[in-house]
Amino acid sequence: MKNKGFTKHYYLMLLPGFAWLTLFSLVPMFGIVIAFQDFNPGKGIFHSEWVGFENFQYMFSLSDSRSIFWNTIFIAIMKMIGNLIVPLVFALMLNELRSMVFKRWIQTIVYLPHFLSWVILAGILLDVFSYTGPVNSLLGVFSIEPILFFGNADLFPFMIVASDVWKEFGFNTIIYLAALTAINPTLYEAAGIDGASRWQSLRHVTLPGISATIVLLAVLSLGNVLNAGFDQVFNLYNPLVYSKGDIIDTWVYRTGLLNLQYGLATAVGLLKSVVSFLLIAVSYMLASKYANYRIF
Repeated sequence: MKNKGFTKHYYLMLLPGFAWLTLFSLVPMFGIVIAFQDFNPGKGIFHSEWVGFENFQYMFSLSDSRSIFWNTIFIAIMKMIGNLIVPLVFALMLNELRSMVFKRWIQTIVYLPHFLSWVILAGILLDVFSYTGPVNSLLGVFSIEPILFFGNADLFPFMIVASDVWKEFGFNTIIYLAALTAINPTLYEAAGIDGASRWQSLRHVTLPGISATIVLLAVLSLGNVLNAGFDQVFNLYNPLVYSKGDIIDTWVYRTGLLNLQYGLATAVGLLKSVVSFLLIAVSYMLASKYANYRIF
């Protein structure tokens, strides 16, 4: 009985989480019916005209739909690659440092941007990379013409990817550092006795020791293929870069809230959610198969 009562406390602790999930995630799902309607706010969901799959057909007929899906996939995949490789390389370099004080200082400094919102960081980045900002001023010293970093459509996706990697690689580095601590030190001692150099120890001991973590993070990131980062792009983009920087979420925002095409915007959002759900399911299957990772 005592154990049963103790378990009840855990369920009570879960109630706020379930309430939040129900209110903000489950209840709004009833709104997906708008994707199949010519939605009129004055008539509401129950009295708006039902149009079936017309919104989806119209979506695929638009030239914009092709570009936003391509932009989203391109930016998201580039972010996945950058946020996998850069933290791994940095963690391996940081792990080689012998001074723990210096190591902690560096780790703290690169970790700080993770806690800043994109509203703040966007303002900083736009000022630093502005036409008359510090970066262009430095380029002027080398007689290089000023560059519109966030106003050049071809350059914008790479600025988005680079700034996202800069913001998040400190946080992702912690995951790899935690995995590195799990490697048995005797393996390095044995490699040293066999005459292995530091590079050979890295190749034959360190990387195999954290390979499961690398595979797990790579596989789980597949679920974010259609999530290119609304907060970041929304705060950094402008009409000059719509052709290469407009993603699904920003297009849905403009179409639904600014242009009042609620049915079309909901149809695009619903399609993205369905595809993302399938990708997440596949990613967990792959994680279970190749990294022995399970949540159930």
